[in-house]
Amino acid sequence: MKKHQINSMEKTNKIFGVYGAGGCGRGLIPFVKQNFKSRGTKIVFIDDFCEKKIDGFDVLNYSNFKKLKIKNKYILIGISNISLRKKISKKIQKDKIDFFSLFSKESIIFDKKKIGVCSSISPYVTITSNVKVGNFFHINLYSYVEHDCEIGNYVTFAPGVKCNGNVVIEDNVYVGSGAIIKNGTPNKKLIIGKNSIVGAGAVVTKNVKPNSIVVGNPAKKLIKN
Repeated sequence: MKKHQINSMEKTNKIFGVYGAGGCGRGLIPFVKQNFKSRGTKIVFIDDFCEKKIDGFDVLNYSNFKKLKIKNKYILIGISNISLRKKISKKIQKDKIDFFSLFSKESIIFDKKKIGVCSSISPYVTITSNVKVGNFFHINLYSYVEHDCEIGNYVTFAPGVKCNGNVVIEDNVYVGSGAIIKNGTPNKKLIIGKNSIVGAGAVVTKNVKPNSIVVGNPAKKLIKN
């Protein structure tokens, strides 16, 4: 981006950056616009590999975004890859730039205060009562989380995930499209261990050990040849 364009951008009062101009970020930015677009506010992509307009939005690399002389700067990480999302989040925290969360107007959330920082809640998502969610949570279209669940940091739900009540999902878990997670009980919660992947369409009926990949109905650990 040219210097005069950056100077023009610095005349705004607030700037919201979606980090990642790939599929995930491009899927989120219409809802960022819906929630945050107002007079004196700028919405941009942040991407270190592309610096041309995408879908009508300016693109800055992270270095240029960081240098902007705007007091109110906020970032949402729009990257589905969990390890990359974690790496980028640590860089932003080190630079002391604030995060923002996205709560789509078409979502239903019982208590937003129990959802961690830099989370993105897509349209037609439902999160019901007594649900605690960690930081950097991505939950995509038409997914739900039922009562009394605990979700860790850096968890991703692809579209159409059904997470029933009394479930614990530990850190760094990816749950594929259309997966169903059976409910636990108040005394014996169903647990999906950290760093695990639940395949698309899987039906999880029992605990998943950490660092596992499970697929199928009922979900079973994938054994690599």
